[in-house]
Amino acid sequence: MVGRTTSQLSADMVGNVLSVHVAPGDAVESGDTVVLLESMKMEIPVLVERAGTVVEVHVDPGDVVQEGDVLVVLSH
Repeated sequence: MVGRTTSQLSADMVGNVLSVHVAPGDAVESGDTVVLLESMKMEIPVLVERAGTVVEVHVDPGDVVQEGDVLVVLSH
């Protein structure tokens, strides 16, 4: 894994986790939805900004997240 970096996808606001679309080991592409949040009666997809592999998933459906909470960790 020499030369690989990691990044974290975090919640932009307080919300409920409606669904999780990835698991550790999954490959993701730029624009993929990894988590779907609900806040203020709106569905907010959390999108991948660049391709990578899911290393960790920190949430489950039904969880309540706060702004800044880490949702998913990716390796690039």
